[in-house]
Amino acid sequence: MFSSRQHREKGKPWGFYILLLYTTPLSCLANFSQAKEIIYEIKEGLPKGTFIGGIGVDLHLDFTVDPPFLFSVSQKKVNEQYVNLHNTTGEIYTTATEIDRETLCPYSTVGLACVLSLDVIVLPQQYFQLIKVKIFIEDVNDNRPTFPTDEISLFIPENTQINARYAVEQSAIDPDSGINGVQTYWLVNDFGLFTLDVEENEGGELTPFLIVTEVLDRETQHEYITDIIAEDGGTPPLLGAATLKIVITDVNDNCPKFTESQINVTMHGNTSKGAHLAHLHAFDPDLGANAQISYAYSERVPRDTRSLFHLDKLTGVIKLAQKIDMVTASFYKLTVLAIGPGCIPAVATVTVHIIKVVVGPPSVIPRYIALEKEGVLVIKESEPAFSPLAFFTVKNIDKNQKVNCFLQGNGPFRLVPYQQLKHEYLLETTEPLDYEKTQSYELIVVTNNTQGLVIKTFLKVQVLDENDNAPVFQQSIVEIVIEENNPPNAFLTQLQASDEDSEGRGEVIYLLGGDAPGIFVVDRISGVLTVATSLDREEKEKYRFIVRAVDQGTPRRESIATILLTVLDRNDNSPRFINKDFTFFVPENFPGYGEIGVLSVTDADAGENGWVALSILNGSNIFVIDTGRGALRARTSLDREQQGTYQLWIEAVDGGEPALSSVTMVNVLLLDVNDNPPIVLFPQSNQSYMLVLPNTTPGTSITEVYAVDKDTGMNAVIAYSIIKRKGGEPGSFAIDPDTGNITLKRELSNRGLYSLLVKVSDHGQPEPLFSTVMVNFFVNETVSNESYIQSLLTREADIEIEEKPWYTGQMTEGPERYELFPCRPVLIVLSVTCLGLFFVVVVLTSYICCNRFKKIRKKRSDVEVPLKMKNDSAQFVNRKLRQISNI
Repeated sequence: MFSSRQHREKGKPWGFYILLLYTTPLSCLANFSQAKEIIYEIKEGLPKGTFIGGIGVDLHLDFTVDPPFLFSVSQKKVNEQYVNLHNTTGEIYTTATEIDRETLCPYSTVGLACVLSLDVIVLPQQYFQLIKVKIFIEDVNDNRPTFPTDEISLFIPENTQINARYAVEQSAIDPDSGINGVQTYWLVNDFGLFTLDVEENEGGELTPFLIVTEVLDRETQHEYITDIIAEDGGTPPLLGAATLKIVITDVNDNCPKFTESQINVTMHGNTSKGAHLAHLHAFDPDLGANAQISYAYSERVPRDTRSLFHLDKLTGVIKLAQKIDMVTASFYKLTVLAIGPGCIPAVATVTVHIIKVVVGPPSVIPRYIALEKEGVLVIKESEPAFSPLAFFTVKNIDKNQKVNCFLQGNGPFRLVPYQQLKHEYLLETTEPLDYEKTQSYELIVVTNNTQGLVIKTFLKVQVLDENDNAPVFQQSIVEIVIEENNPPNAFLTQLQASDEDSEGRGEVIYLLGGDAPGIFVVDRISGVLTVATSLDREEKEKYRFIVRAVDQGTPRRESIATILLTVLDRNDNSPRFINKDFTFFVPENFPGYGEIGVLSVTDADAGENGWVALSILNGSNIFVIDTGRGALRARTSLDREQQGTYQLWIEAVDGGEPALSSVTMVNVLLLDVNDNPPIVLFPQSNQSYMLVLPNTTPGTSITEVYAVDKDTGMNAVIAYSIIKRKGGEPGSFAIDPDTGNITLKRELSNRGLYSLLVKVSDHGQPEPLFSTVMVNFFVNETVSNESYIQSLLTREADIEIEEKPWYTGQMTEGPERYELFPCRPVLIVLSVTCLGLFFVVVVLTSYICCNRFKKIRKKRSDVEVPLKMKNDSAQFVNRKLRQISNI
């Protein structure tokens, strides 16, 4: 069976179809008894209405046949809830039920496809065929890895060998398949002691293994808490996390040690049985059974001595077991062993000195007020001054004897007679006790008489610790400096706080204050402060928040330290122009070094990284830029008629290392100023003329005045008007104010020379500019005597004012309106006054000019051509000259 693959743009599915078993072309009359199979591939999660494929198109069916094709599904299955089949076109679309591959195929394994199968029947009967449609569902990375439990505990002995491997059995699960499944594992913090390796079994499952890379010591740190991350292979990859608690289990790698290896004890010979003599103490930093200690006498201690002094094998307390025989001995040396499992015993020596007493000495009876255990008084450090500890009563006192009772030892204690009672003494404190200064005191109550008999009663006062000290930071204000763009989870500092209290009351944990941003993380145990994300100085430069140090006492006490974090700048921002590009409009003739415009540029960095220098990449011979203000200036005045537009590239470079830069484009557009009057291109001179036949009928266009203006806009809009005339009757000629076309309005009754003074004016503001030209007509059938005509042209004569101004009835709107004389009486007075003077001046001027023009005209051609004109203007003038020549 031959298959081919097609791409559908709608929904972007891939359609596969398999042609007929027969290779003959498919037609509506073919035999369709054979079943066919079409395969499509789509991604899971497509929206409703996504096109999957067209069965009719893929089978090359002829849809023009009659009756038409009908497509239907042979059986209604669960699969139809995901796709719709169009019954006339055979096109398949997704439904509103989103396809989830993991739900549809929950038990598919690696290498097995997830398929939707449809049996499509093509009708009517003469076209019948069965189409097997298989839709392969491609996996999309829409599930993140998850661990079966939020916290995973690994127990590792502290004597584990380096490179030992421990499997993390609670590996992550990802419902996605293939590359979208779990691909790797990694640790957030390896503490420099561990690393993570991943192994793949024969079934393709990944198992992370924790590898020990350094020697472990439970007594240094018994637990490590970090996060284990599972990462899939999607794009982008998705992560799953669980807390990994690495518990270091104890091994018996420590042996017992005595806190005091040499103890001296003094006792009287009449000390009663059961009296407390000494308390030995040994410690082992191991845990549980590994830390169990038992006390025993050395074999060097004689058997009878052992029976005299009882040693408690669990507590290390030595008590007097029998009465002392002063005749036998007055000195004993006791060697005591502290025995731990698998260890060489530690050795301590107790020396007991016996003081002989006279028969019948006074006796001292203690009565304890404070808690007493085996001769040790226990008192809280929170008890106030003058708290009572014990009563001492002295008995067996001879009436003739005087007894003194006093206290020996150091500490805030005193022994005083109790009120008015004789031989009653009260032991009390003189000031509050402080466990952090002294944990225990050894006291001796001494009683003697006049015969020199001395009785000593030994006491030990143990101070109980209370949570009366808050943790103290080494620094109350911690200043931290870090460069921006730091890597995630970057180390900032390690906070250190100490608590003088004992046991749990002195254990400190570190917590962030409520004002701390969520990006900061502090390790509860070690006090290591990290920042989870990369910092951006341009977003925030300084952070201020508090960190709490809390002990584990009751009630809890805490102290705070203030964190002052400063983010240092790095040159990670290029200068940025306010606009993508700049356009400045400047009137031409703008004075040199005038300010054309200001280029606003910013740089988010600080210091030298934010200093910006501007330079012109092109056109620096014409323009300069003021770096301080960013002002663009031209070295000289600019002329729009020479160049109307300038395009500059301006570069901004900051002062960082390495420097960053950006470029913007500046367009300088020169605005036109009305600084050019119109230039008359035709007629070419005031001595040019045209031949006009006498029988020319009114309404005939005789000629035109053509002028150009180098300016633009309204400054180049030209208006034409006849302001003076010579010959003919008023109104004989009319000129179109827009085109300059001159039309004959009346019949010309006389032959000869007619002259019109035409004013060519622009519409510039604030003042229009203009030029004038003399338009000459020679009315005759032919030009028989050109020298005569030239003589007429060189004569100066009065040119009368046109009776009807050019603008009357012709131009109602425009930048220029001429009001020659707004007041008729003024016109009459001025005309009469100036007429005489004007006539005299005109006559003299005409005579002089005529003689000069005769000489000049001999050197000139009949028709003059301007020296400078544009190509199109020159062509127009040549055309006019040819017209004159033809006439």
